[in-house]
Amino acid sequence: MLSFWERESSIRYDYIIIGGGIIGLSTAITLKEREPNSSVLVLERGLLPSGASTKNAGFACFGSLTELLADIRTNGEHTTLTIVEQRIRGLAMLRQRLGDQTIGYEQIGGYELLLEKHVDALAELESLNLLLRGIFKTDAFHVKNDKIAAFGFSEAHVRALVYSPFEGQIHTGNMMQALLHYALGKGVMYLTGAEARHIEETNTGAEVSIEHNRLHSTKQVIFEARKIALCTNAFTNRFIHDIDIQPGRGQVFITRPMEGLRFNGIFHVDEGYYYFRRVSSLEGDRILFGGGRNLSPETEATTDFGLSYSIQQYLEEFLRTIIVPDLHAQAKVEKRWTGIMGFSTNKLPIVKKTSERVVLGFGCNGMGIALGSVIGERTAQMLLES
Repeated sequence: MLSFWERESSIRYDYIIIGGGIIGLSTAITLKEREPNSSVLVLERGLLPSGASTKNAGFACFGSLTELLADIRTNGEHTTLTIVEQRIRGLAMLRQRLGDQTIGYEQIGGYELLLEKHVDALAELESLNLLLRGIFKTDAFHVKNDKIAAFGFSEAHVRALVYSPFEGQIHTGNMMQALLHYALGKGVMYLTGAEARHIEETNTGAEVSIEHNRLHSTKQVIFEARKIALCTNAFTNRFIHDIDIQPGRGQVFITRPMEGLRFNGIFHVDEGYYYFRRVSSLEGDRILFGGGRNLSPETEATTDFGLSYSIQQYLEEFLRTIIVPDLHAQAKVEKRWTGIMGFSTNKLPIVKKTSERVVLGFGCNGMGIALGSVIGERTAQMLLES
């Protein structure tokens, strides 16, 4: 049961953002920057952001060679270039807001391992570089085959290694903590453990029914707002059933500390379906490795956070035979988890009004770190429009 004071001060807002990940917080921040006197509430269903924002690999990237070539085949050159520009701009916004040191940003470069089935992509490398020069002013991709042996990869499996100097990495946990503190500093209200169940529009605004942690006798609380933003990524279908957004579960693990790792940077394989990086800590260097949803597209199109044994087994075998064949005996998994990403069919962002008072902000497609800030900006702008 809510008190008079709670109803007076904690229930009514100008804007409510459902989803406390990168896009949700970025939307809230932009609203406060452009309308400082407005009241903004962010509702997050978990104790921590529940989708992918705190569960990703921390890649600050714009797309690998094979991934961009696949995007061009699907969407054409102009649309693909537009998305690359948005990814670069979004990353710049995030870095400017929070600072490189705060989020652990390091532009150490990115690589793609080309296996046999993708080695033909090298024939299109120069044409893609030419296309991207309008953005990067120089070549975005370079062949670095001498690094295959130097990094300790399997020369029997890795046919080529493609390098981009423009990619980097961040510390995902530090980034999300910093983004939350930044939002709170702007006056954003943020509630965790608040699962939105239903949205209903009224004559003057909209209402959000949430399940809370039941510390009060009331099991459900209704919040009111002038307008609402849905920034729920892969979970959007719970509110809008006819939208082109499907979940994609990302399987991830991190190894125990290993000695003798020779590679550094972020690494892509097979159009971005697989990704790994070296993670350094006081205990030593580990490998974070994830992906594999393409191995079972139907079962991995889920919002279930469970692990897939067959995919985890495949990732472990890939790690030992291709990434660290000389160190395979040390490659012991310490922790496993999953993150739920959201994907549109054409891998393009979706920012639109779904009704007069509700705006959808979706844009991740596996690129939340790069796209989150710019999609949040677009979502906020649409909320502010009369």
